[in-house]
Amino acid sequence: MLWSPIFVSFTLFLSLPLVLLFSPSPFPFPFISSPEADDLSLFRRATTTHLSTTLNPKPKIAFLFLTNSNLSFSPLWQKFFSTHHHLFNIYIHADPSSSVSDPGGVFHNRFIPSKKTYRSSPTLISASRRLLAHALLDDPLNHYFALISQHCIPLLSLRFVYNYLFRGPHYKSFIEILSDEPNLYERYMARGEDAMLPEVPYHNFRVGSQFFVFTRPHAKLVVQDRRLWKKFRLPCLTEEPCYPEEHYFPTLLWMEDPNGCTGFTLTRVNWTGCWDGHPHLYTPEEVSPELIRQLRESNSSNYSYKHLFARKFSPECLVPLMNIADDVIFRDPK
Repeated sequence: MLWSPIFVSFTLFLSLPLVLLFSPSPFPFPFISSPEADDLSLFRRATTTHLSTTLNPKPKIAFLFLTNSNLSFSPLWQKFFSTHHHLFNIYIHADPSSSVSDPGGVFHNRFIPSKKTYRSSPTLISASRRLLAHALLDDPLNHYFALISQHCIPLLSLRFVYNYLFRGPHYKSFIEILSDEPNLYERYMARGEDAMLPEVPYHNFRVGSQFFVFTRPHAKLVVQDRRLWKKFRLPCLTEEPCYPEEHYFPTLLWMEDPNGCTGFTLTRVNWTGCWDGHPHLYTPEEVSPELIRQLRESNSSNYSYKHLFARKFSPECLVPLMNIADDVIFRDPK
């Protein structure tokens, strides 16, 4: 009687938490469960905001800084933001464990509530969505949302960037969307066989740039999404090639509104000689007027676009960059 099947089953059920507690995790990276209640509340509020009905409002660009260290290039960005304050807003998501200091100036008090991020995990997606949600809520005049890293620099003036983005009546998002990467299948299978089905079949899976410039409708689309997010928040079984932030945004935009995207990224990255998933890191010796001019030009088959930002620069590049800021970086081409 004591060892009846019901009693054994009940005992096993009670012991399950202890087994899970003391057993090694099968996943090498943090598992992102369904978004916490505060994120869900934030996302709901962000997707119910409406555009301003003010007569002929001047639209703005929301600059979203995603960082896990101090903003080494804040003096350069301060110069970029030194005029036309009515054209932009700034939001910073700083990893709470990194003790990022407030650079002051236009960045003062622009930090949003943040959470821990890990490389090769969905936490970077969560941080980007959090930035988008805060920017959507903060100002209904935010029409474009530009995600920037701490290693990013501007290549042109704010006035040029603004006019470039708002140059036509039909605004599109700028994000790289690729279907012909050599390791596309390995990236798709990173979470295990059939893990992405049925929501994300392989023929719809895309990769691309982590950093983007989204229109307001696409920013809302990202914040509203639950269907694809529940797949991309699953932990990867291997670190390589697991870069969820390079998969989620291109795939979501491709599946929901491919015609609303240019397929081009405005952030220039040099993948020559890349290592461990990191692009080329520019050093002070490489900084020159010619480098800035080269980085501006399109490196894709679509030469109608220009790059407005570039990465990845070492912090030591600040001095040579400041030396050419007025005469080169912020002197726009004619």
